[in-house]
Amino acid sequence: MKLQRLGAIASLALTATFALSACGSDNNEPATGASGSAAAADCATGTLNAQGSSAQKNAVDEWIKAYQQKCQGVTINYEPSGSGAGIQAFTAGTADFAGSDSALKPEEQPAADAKCSGGQAIHLPMVIGPVAIAYNLDGVDNLQLKPATVAKIFAGKVTKWDDATIKADNPGVTLPSTAINAVHRSDSSGTTDNFTAFLSKTAEADWTFGKAKEWKAPGGTGAAKSDGVASAIKGQAGTIGYVEWSYAENGGLKMAKLGNGAGEFAALTAESAGKTIASAKVEGQGDDLKMAIDYNTKEPGAYPLVLVTYEIVCSKGLAADKLPLVKGFLTHAASTEGQSALTELGYAPLPESVRTKVEAAVKNIS
Repeated sequence: MKLQRLGAIASLALTATFALSACGSDNNEPATGASGSAAAADCATGTLNAQGSSAQKNAVDEWIKAYQQKCQGVTINYEPSGSGAGIQAFTAGTADFAGSDSALKPEEQPAADAKCSGGQAIHLPMVIGPVAIAYNLDGVDNLQLKPATVAKIFAGKVTKWDDATIKADNPGVTLPSTAINAVHRSDSSGTTDNFTAFLSKTAEADWTFGKAKEWKAPGGTGAAKSDGVASAIKGQAGTIGYVEWSYAENGGLKMAKLGNGAGEFAALTAESAGKTIASAKVEGQGDDLKMAIDYNTKEPGAYPLVLVTYEIVCSKGLAADKLPLVKGFLTHAASTEGQSALTELGYAPLPESVRTKVEAAVKNIS
């Protein structure tokens, strides 16, 4: 992990300003004083069971470790089962909250709301995770790919690394004739939802499979969860896949520069991801903080493929024995302390303008 580079995420993300729509907006010592650092005062006892997004697993693991060290008599279990499975578990009542890399679909919202007596299921953005186009190709260290090229690769239209389409994106680079092995998520995944949303918005002519949590395109190789995709890329030459930045970093994977709306090829860095994050909008109502990302951003230097992971939780209607612990744990996650802990894990902390809204929404849970 390149800590010096990742440390830059904090100053970038905390100063990034979100354009809000009219609809709304291992430190073991307790922090005190600041409104965003009250985790130690929000201890509760009991057990929480949550599941969902594997993209946020490393972040949640860090929060669990810190919260359980501060608060005695607490057990928090998080299963990285994938966003789709997490939403199903929340709807079925077997998860106290769900992690998802995409918002509930309109047809999913009523069933989720039904679990919230007198309230609704709300989206709390907690983790910002750029998505890398990671690859394993000997002798090629600075691969560049336009969104249309990425679409053709994952649609099975471009099958060799020396295809003319890839050559056009990489003038002067010697590309091998190796067969392309395109890896996608085999499970229902918010990462897939974000990736296919990106392709649908930026390469509509070449990506005809829509936006979905389940992989729709033919061919390729499926791998379960984020760590499965990262392992598949690392394990075979000629492989390419989409995976969260933290998994690409931890696996030592090469990452392609990605074409953006400004006509540039942008490398995935704290700064380039932050430029796209800064253009996102909060579009939910009240404490429901759903966000919209402009994948076609024309901001110079912006890396356009970024996802936001939500904690989906009831605004009202939590069981009396769960309410204090849900609020206490999510308060820690949304605190400045909880967010700053993400910088060394390959995530970007929430910008302060959004973090304070998340913190306020957590306090309103009843």
